[in-house]
This record gives sequence, C-alpha cells and structure tokens, in this order.
Amino acid sequence: MRTRILVREIMNSPVVSSSPRQSVKSLAAKMTKFNVGSVVIINDGKPGGIVTDGDIISKVVAKGEIPGRVRAEEVMSQPLCTVDSEKDVTEAARLMRKNRVKPLGVTYKDELIGMISLSDIVAVTPELIEIVSEKARIVTGESMRQRGYVAGY
Repeated sequence: MRTRILVREIMNSPVVSSSPRQSVKSLAAKMTKFNVGSVVIINDGKPGGIVTDGDIISKVVAKGEIPGRVRAEEVMSQPLCTVDSEKDVTEAARLMRKNRVKPLGVTYKDELIGMISLSDIVAVTPELIEIVSEKARIVTGESMRQRGYVAGY
C-alpha cells in the first residue's frame, strides 16, 4: 500500500531560468514558450529569486511600466523558497501556505533540480484523498467491501 507522495514524483524539471539582466518582456515570452508560470533568476550560478506571472502583472503591468524596459532583478521575489525532493507533497503545500507562494524550488543535496507549483499539488489531490481514506479504513477496521444491493438480485 502506498502511503505518501514525494515532491520529486510530481515536480517539473528542468527548471526554466534566466539572468537578472533579462527584460520582463523576454521572461514573459519564455514563460509562454515553456508553458510555465515562473522563471527562476540565476545569479552567479545560484538561484537568486523568482519572477512569476503574478509579479509581472502586479509590479509591471498594473503600474503602467513597459515590460521591455524593466529587468528581472527589479521585480523578482527573493529568496526562492525551496523544499527538499524527498519531502511529502503535504509538506510542500504547508510551505506554500506558510510563505504565501505558489511555486517552490525543489532541491536535492542543496542543488535546485526542479519546481513544484500549487497546480501540481492540486493535480494529485484525488490520490492524496484516496491514501488518507485507505489509512482511515485500516485504522477503523472498516471492510473494503461495498455494502448495499447488487443490481439484478
């Protein structure tokens, strides 16, 4: 019986990244090209922050700025919140809620190896509910057999 889902099982890899000097316009084009909602900003070989589609809307578009003239470093959220790849998906969800972020970087031995977003967690929620339900049935001793009438009898 499966008892948990690990972050590494549902993360997205490779990480879509860019430099801090890139324009927000080029970041938006990259997000569109790779169908992602965020780009990790790499500074000196390390993740320095993240620019999300929400950052672009609230820090550029809503303020009437010109996306081609605004650099990633001016609007990126920092630091990049991360979760270890061997943690439970529920732990990732707790971190997202605690830090009020939707994407998390996924690390393995302190290296960024992927990303996990709120939509990734929502996609596996039915499986998580199934796991919890099965554990509850085992603890309570409830039979796995369905009760009721069978059609035709």
